[in-house]
Amino acid sequence: MTQRTFVVLLATALGALAQWTPDISMQVVGVGGAVPSPDGTWVAYTQTRQVMEKEKSETLTQVWLARADGGKRSQLTHGEKSSSNPSFSEDGKLLYFTSSRSGKNQVWRIPLDGGEAEPVTNLKDGVASYQLSPNGKHVAFTAVEIPAGRETARKEKRDFRIVNASPDNALLYIIPAEPDSSGKRTHKKLSDPGRHVVAITWSPDSRSIAFAHQARPEADYWPSMDISEADIESGAVKPIADTAASESNPHYSPDGANIAYQRSGAPARWPLQERIVLQPRSGGAPRELPATFDESPQIEGWDGAGRRILFSESRGTRRVLYWMPIDGPPATAYAPADATIAAAQLNRKGTHVAFLRGNSNQPAEVFLVSASMQSPRQMSKANESLPNLPLPRTEVIRWKSKDGTPIEGLLTYPTQYTKGQKYPFLLNIHGGPAGVFTENFIGGPGVYPLAALAAKGYAILRPNPRGSSGYGAKFRFANENDWGGGDYDDLMAGVDHVIAIGIADPDHMGVMGWSYGGFMTSWVIGHTNRFKAAVVGAAVTNLWSFTGTADIPGFLPDYFRGEPWDVFEHYRRHSPMTYAGKIQTPSLILHGEADLRVPISQGYELHNALQRRGVTTQMVTYPRMPHGPNEPKFMLDIMNRHIDWMEKYVR
Repeated sequence: MTQRTFVVLLATALGALAQWTPDISMQVVGVGGAVPSPDGTWVAYTQTRQVMEKEKSETLTQVWLARADGGKRSQLTHGEKSSSNPSFSEDGKLLYFTSSRSGKNQVWRIPLDGGEAEPVTNLKDGVASYQLSPNGKHVAFTAVEIPAGRETARKEKRDFRIVNASPDNALLYIIPAEPDSSGKRTHKKLSDPGRHVVAITWSPDSRSIAFAHQARPEADYWPSMDISEADIESGAVKPIADTAASESNPHYSPDGANIAYQRSGAPARWPLQERIVLQPRSGGAPRELPATFDESPQIEGWDGAGRRILFSESRGTRRVLYWMPIDGPPATAYAPADATIAAAQLNRKGTHVAFLRGNSNQPAEVFLVSASMQSPRQMSKANESLPNLPLPRTEVIRWKSKDGTPIEGLLTYPTQYTKGQKYPFLLNIHGGPAGVFTENFIGGPGVYPLAALAAKGYAILRPNPRGSSGYGAKFRFANENDWGGGDYDDLMAGVDHVIAIGIADPDHMGVMGWSYGGFMTSWVIGHTNRFKAAVVGAAVTNLWSFTGTADIPGFLPDYFRGEPWDVFEHYRRHSPMTYAGKIQTPSLILHGEADLRVPISQGYELHNALQRRGVTTQMVTYPRMPHGPNEPKFMLDIMNRHIDWMEKYVR
């Protein structure tokens, strides 16, 4: 071996080591659950890491605490079981959280000045969500009452199930925050089994709880959501909002005079179009506030004066915080020029906001800002120990579709991009279809190993075609009865644009997507052979069989304006399986065996068709996995399979 050859091989080896990989993605720590203390001096939040040690394949979440002045930052909870959902007591001396450290998920609390955590609830089947009353005297929580005898029936092999009978609805309860003289706490039920409680919030005087509820827990029942209010002393429940629309996410004003909530159109539509509504508690008609940009606001809380409502909403490839005055149009509250935000939460006094902030090249971290929205401060440093490896440039690009519709997307360049050179190219399609690609960190764990693919020299386009959120309700509804029509044109126009600007090599292209993105991927390869490889994740491939087997049977009848037996031709014409006889693209199919949203039979239909036709295909199934990977080892395998398949067939 010559010295020159040795130097080249060494440089190649070092270059391979100094690049992003799926294994490094699994080291990225997720943050969430950020909440400011009542006086704004502390922020509690969670950090989540992936555990893949020997027989373990799980995520582990713990609660952290940070001083607002940039001082002390420490881990508050420990152990082999996760702790999450932190909240402060009104005096700021206790931190409440949920954990399954004793078996089932329960509410716990721990003194901030030191000491051991103690359980507040002790329900046989655990709790779902909780909220501490403003006066600190009670904890409201939701929990499912598992019918007596079910476990015995299972053991005795008599556990037959009647579909759609006796739903396991989550009910509303309260429990004293402090134990009685005997050291016990007794909970009290405030709702009936006929309602599945989804969200709860206390009135400022701690006498009432507003709660959003739907008929059953299944996802298909969200259009039935209403809002009621329970009196904690009498147990009386009265309706607050119970129209033909879907009403959700209630928040009391600081003086308790109004309840703000989100209301859909009537009837509720799956693409979703909502307004913020004010309901006076003294009676009278609700008042609809002005429309927001995307008509999909997420209420985060009220300011301390009770004159404005903070909400978040997608705007293009970013998520933004807005103020909605109770007597005027919405206005931008916080929209950083170089980042997107998520998971904002006001403290109870409405003086401080905690949120997550990150961008394509920076993992999200926790930030804190006063209600003035001036000079946010970083509270967490969850990823300061990540290796300092080069990450690619990602930018927003725009093009026009076949019919002239303006479309936007995110283009990630190869990490070692050289201007004027063409690169292998990947089209990555989002789910939903009302999803949206935003400027979030591309190097974290998930389905798509974007940073690792860019490190291997791929350019990646993530378009937001018609039907996506973030561009207004009209755009979000623009793919009704037209899946694979205008949205397909949007995608192909985006591919042509990246080719035209000299980045994508048209002879080396792949396509990939999950859920609706999987639908579009299987649709694309049935309508063009320009892609050399496809990865089809948890895909809807047959619209009529999907509607009959999924846990959301009302989804496609909404998008396609009728049931399959009434408008069967619509379902047939827009199903990828209709065009399976034209597919020639080598296709990797990935699907979870416990997927209720898109049953695994959808994947088998496509795989069997391709296999019978002799098309290169492989199907990988994941035991226990629902609609997306929830075990780290599966997540890592899925990322690596994307890379391996594209490397084999696209290069």
